[in-house]
Amino acid sequence: MARQGRCSAIGVVLASTLLVILSLQFKIAIAKAATFTVGDTSGWTFTIQSWTDGKKFKAGDSLIFNYDPSLHDVATVDVDGYDGCTVSPSSNTYTSGKDTIKLKEGQNYFICSIPSHCDWGLKIAVNASA
Repeated sequence: MARQGRCSAIGVVLASTLLVILSLQFKIAIAKAATFTVGDTSGWTFTIQSWTDGKKFKAGDSLIFNYDPSLHDVATVDVDGYDGCTVSPSSNTYTSGKDTIKLKEGQNYFICSIPSHCDWGLKIAVNASA
Protein backbone atom coordinates (compact mmCIF):
# COMPACT_ATOMS: atom_id res chain seq x y z
CA MET A 1 0.00 0.00 0.00
CA ALA A 2 2.88 2.35 0.56
CA ARG A 3 3.73 2.10 -3.13
CA GLN A 4 0.26 3.09 -4.18
CA GLY A 5 0.56 6.28 -2.13
CA ARG A 6 3.87 7.18 -3.79
CA CYS A 7 2.45 6.57 -7.27
CA SER A 8 -0.51 8.79 -6.46
CA ALA A 9 1.81 11.53 -5.22
CA ILE A 10 3.95 11.26 -8.37
CA GLY A 11 0.81 11.39 -10.50
CA VAL A 12 -0.35 14.54 -8.75
CA VAL A 13 3.05 16.19 -9.24
CA LEU A 14 3.14 15.22 -12.91
CA ALA A 15 -0.41 16.43 -13.49
CA SER A 16 0.35 19.72 -11.71
CA THR A 17 3.53 20.21 -13.73
CA LEU A 18 1.67 19.54 -16.98
CA LEU A 19 -1.04 22.02 -15.99
CA VAL A 20 1.56 24.73 -15.28
CA ILE A 21 3.31 24.10 -18.61
CA LEU A 22 0.03 24.26 -20.55
CA SER A 23 -0.97 27.47 -18.72
CA LEU A 24 2.34 29.11 -19.59
CA GLN A 25 2.06 28.10 -23.25
CA PHE A 26 -1.47 29.50 -23.39
CA LYS A 27 -0.36 32.81 -21.85
CA ILE A 28 2.57 33.04 -24.26
CA ALA A 29 0.24 32.43 -27.22
CA ILE A 30 -2.08 35.18 -26.00
CA ALA A 31 0.81 37.58 -25.43
CA LYS A 32 2.06 37.28 -29.01
CA ALA A 33 0.65 40.22 -30.89
CA ALA A 34 1.02 40.45 -34.64
CA THR A 35 2.62 43.32 -36.50
CA PHE A 36 1.26 44.45 -39.85
CA THR A 37 2.87 46.89 -42.27
CA VAL A 38 0.06 49.00 -43.68
CA GLY A 39 0.08 48.83 -47.47
CA ASP A 40 2.77 46.14 -47.38
CA THR A 41 5.68 47.28 -49.58
CA SER A 42 3.70 50.23 -51.01
CA GLY A 43 3.25 51.78 -47.57
CA TRP A 44 0.68 54.35 -46.46
CA THR A 45 -0.42 55.78 -49.79
CA PHE A 46 -3.53 56.45 -51.86
CA THR A 47 -6.00 53.63 -52.63
CA ILE A 48 -5.03 51.81 -49.42
CA GLN A 49 -8.60 51.01 -48.36
CA SER A 50 -8.64 47.39 -49.64
CA TRP A 51 -5.39 46.55 -47.80
CA THR A 52 -7.36 45.20 -44.80
CA ASP A 53 -9.33 42.72 -46.95
CA GLY A 54 -8.72 39.13 -45.84
CA LYS A 55 -6.67 40.09 -42.78
CA LYS A 56 -7.67 39.27 -39.21
CA PHE A 57 -6.67 41.79 -36.56
CA LYS A 58 -6.74 41.46 -32.78
CA ALA A 59 -6.58 44.02 -30.01
CA GLY A 60 -2.92 44.56 -29.17
CA ASP A 61 -1.69 43.99 -32.74
CA SER A 62 0.46 46.78 -34.13
CA LEU A 63 0.18 48.60 -37.43
CA ILE A 64 3.32 50.10 -38.93
CA PHE A 65 2.69 53.09 -41.16
CA ASN A 66 5.58 53.78 -43.58
CA TYR A 67 5.32 56.97 -45.64
CA ASP A 68 7.15 60.09 -46.74
CA PRO A 69 6.53 62.58 -43.89
CA SER A 70 6.91 65.50 -46.28
CA LEU A 71 3.80 64.21 -48.12
CA HIS A 72 1.58 62.45 -45.55
CA ASP A 73 0.78 61.87 -41.89
CA VAL A 74 -1.44 59.45 -39.96
CA ALA A 75 -4.27 60.55 -37.68
CA THR A 76 -6.32 58.29 -35.44
CA VAL A 77 -9.95 59.41 -35.61
CA ASP A 78 -13.42 58.26 -34.63
CA VAL A 79 -16.06 57.11 -37.12
CA ASP A 80 -17.21 60.69 -37.76
CA GLY A 81 -13.65 61.77 -38.52
CA TYR A 82 -13.27 58.79 -40.82
CA ASP A 83 -16.50 59.41 -42.68
CA GLY A 84 -16.00 63.18 -42.87
CA CYS A 85 -12.22 63.13 -43.31
CA THR A 86 -11.77 65.44 -40.34
CA VAL A 87 -9.41 65.49 -37.37
CA SER A 88 -10.77 66.47 -33.96
CA PRO A 89 -8.86 67.81 -30.95
CA SER A 90 -8.96 64.30 -29.44
CA SER A 91 -7.23 62.78 -32.49
CA ASN A 92 -3.59 61.76 -32.36
CA THR A 93 -1.56 62.75 -35.39
CA TYR A 94 1.71 60.97 -36.23
CA THR A 95 4.32 62.51 -38.50
CA SER A 96 7.53 60.45 -38.29
CA GLY A 97 7.06 58.46 -41.50
CA LYS A 98 7.59 55.23 -39.54
CA ASP A 99 4.79 55.16 -36.99
CA THR A 100 3.72 52.11 -34.99
CA ILE A 101 0.20 52.20 -33.58
CA LYS A 102 -1.30 49.51 -31.35
CA LEU A 103 -4.87 48.48 -32.13
CA LYS A 104 -7.58 48.68 -29.49
CA GLU A 105 -10.52 46.29 -29.43
CA GLY A 106 -13.25 47.25 -31.90
CA GLN A 107 -13.11 49.68 -34.79
CA ASN A 108 -9.90 51.67 -35.33
CA TYR A 109 -9.93 54.48 -37.86
CA PHE A 110 -6.92 56.09 -39.55
CA ILE A 111 -6.76 58.95 -42.06
CA CYS A 112 -4.17 61.22 -43.60
CA SER A 113 -4.99 64.72 -42.36
CA ILE A 114 -3.25 66.53 -45.23
CA PRO A 115 -6.04 68.41 -47.08
CA SER A 116 -7.86 66.25 -49.67
CA HIS A 117 -5.71 63.12 -49.06
CA CYS A 118 -8.40 61.34 -47.04
CA ASP A 119 -11.02 62.33 -49.62
CA TRP A 120 -8.80 60.76 -52.28
CA GLY A 121 -8.73 57.43 -50.41
CA LEU A 122 -5.90 57.70 -47.90
CA LYS A 123 -7.80 56.17 -44.99
CA ILE A 124 -8.44 52.74 -43.49
CA ALA A 125 -10.81 51.22 -40.95
CA VAL A 126 -9.53 48.23 -38.99
CA ASN A 127 -11.72 46.02 -36.82
CA ALA A 128 -9.72 44.35 -34.02
CA SER A 129 -11.31 41.42 -32.20
CA ALA A 130 -10.71 40.71 -28.50
